[in-house]
Amino acid sequence: MTVDLTKENCDAEVKQSDIPVVVDFWGPQCGPCMALKPKYHEIAEKYAGKVKFCLVEAPANKRVSINFKVMGLPTILFWKNGAEVARLGGPDATPENITAKVEEMIA
Repeated sequence: MTVDLTKENCDAEVKQSDIPVVVDFWGPQCGPCMALKPKYHEIAEKYAGKVKFCLVEAPANKRVSINFKVMGLPTILFWKNGAEVARLGGPDATPENITAKVEEMIA
């Protein structure tokens, strides 16, 4: 299960979360984003209850993208205890790298 973030809910869902959070910034015109999406949902299912997985449709939520300093797509942010602990972007935003970062956060 994933949470769609907007400017109204992003602070509560990410910065105030009791569990680690992964945020996927994506766009409907971004080929790599669309290719990653099914794998992202699989990873979210695997870690359900341990890590919160969120999505931001960047073009529709420009303010959220700006606030998180997202400059390109796809960008994956990793948050723990209210702070960003890691970031993957572009070709580094692979299912394998996302899973590795999630494992680091919950270890």
